[in-house]
Amino acid sequence: MAKKRKGRAINGVLLLDKPYEMSSNNALQRVKHIYFAQKAGHTGALDPLATGMLPICLGEGTKFSQFLLDTDKTYVVTAKLGIRTTTSDADGDIVSEKEVKVSAEQLNTALDSFRGTTQQIPSMYSALKYQGQPLYKYAREGIEVPRESRDITVFNLELLRFEGDEVDLSIHVSKGTYIRTIVDDLGELLGCGAHVAHLRRTAVGNYPKNRMVTMEELEALLEKAEADEVSPSTLLDPLLLPMTTACDGIPPVFVDDMSAHYLRHGNPVQASNAPEDGMVQVFIGDNINEGEFIGVGFIDDEGRVAPKRIVVAQ
Repeated sequence: MAKKRKGRAINGVLLLDKPYEMSSNNALQRVKHIYFAQKAGHTGALDPLATGMLPICLGEGTKFSQFLLDTDKTYVVTAKLGIRTTTSDADGDIVSEKEVKVSAEQLNTALDSFRGTTQQIPSMYSALKYQGQPLYKYAREGIEVPRESRDITVFNLELLRFEGDEVDLSIHVSKGTYIRTIVDDLGELLGCGAHVAHLRRTAVGNYPKNRMVTMEELEALLEKAEADEVSPSTLLDPLLLPMTTACDGIPPVFVDDMSAHYLRHGNPVQASNAPEDGMVQVFIGDNINEGEFIGVGFIDDEGRVAPKRIVVAQ
């Protein structure tokens, strides 16, 4: 007999404003506990020293977290010039200290080199895996492993403040971009070294910033539900965004009930409005607003919609 899952079968995406000095996994586990959810997963870890938007997928929403991993993100970072560290942030050991003699012109010239598509070598303190282990595990043991450079795109880089040895930047980047590496590389270009003093993720894809909630707000709603003698879900569930928000930018196709049945059993189907190739969101009905979202598919070699990530019917 299959073991019954503990918790609620609640589906959706919560935009958590991750607090300082909390790991992304600890934040995930706390949200899962608060919602008493059967399943939960985050969509791209933030360092413990970083704050900001951490989308947490609940229930069937975890099937679509990969699409958020692949989306672009925006950060506001404070770079501390003059000090280079082992981890490129304030948590690391100091590698070098140099006097800061940087003009505004020199800084702007250096920043220009990061705009657009460039190559970046991931930090040894990243979660990128090598032979099944994250790089930071090797780094903590003093082991340097080979890393291949990768293409990254900085869509927008804005200088917000330059005072003394501190530089505030707003950076909109493609997936897989390490802000710590950009700051470390900037310090080397300027000849004085640099590390991340503060980092905040302000955007993931097109998610609205005003829908972010703090851990304190979630805890307060739990207390209010207990005081009002109502189910916590009454106050907590309205904070969730639909699972479809994780698939933003993927075109929709519409199928009938019979085709949905075949898709749910792993079979490809014809859809009149399907594109020629690529990924698609699949809905039962004839429009997004009233249709039932059943998952994500892809166009196979015969032009049919084949299932990729399908929501379990409840």
